[in-house]
Amino acid sequence: MSYSELSQKEKTQVLKRLREEHSETVGQTQALVKKQNAIRKDIRKELAEGSKTVPEIAAIIDLPTHEVLWHVSAMKLYDLVAEDGMKDYVDVLYKLVEEKKK
Repeated sequence: MSYSELSQKEKTQVLKRLREEHSETVGQTQALVKKQNAIRKDIRKELAEGSKTVPEIAAIIDLPTHEVLWHVSAMKLYDLVAEDGMKDYVDVLYKLVEEKKK
């Protein structure tokens, strides 16, 4: 029987068992996601004040530039931020993308 054929109650039991079996991994993943969400919140806060480059954001939130670039790239992939021109023809400026109203 495949997972999709299980009832909702059975699916809940399977997921609970898996969480228990892999509790260490689940805990590490939850901690990582919490940290990433906090970093992205800080980036959104800075971009809410206006367009900034990755090095500017990194300096303000006190993270290495490569980590900020990784987060900004992921946020760009999901249309949370967008490019907003260039600064001194070297660094790309990023801005927040306004949420689309449904």
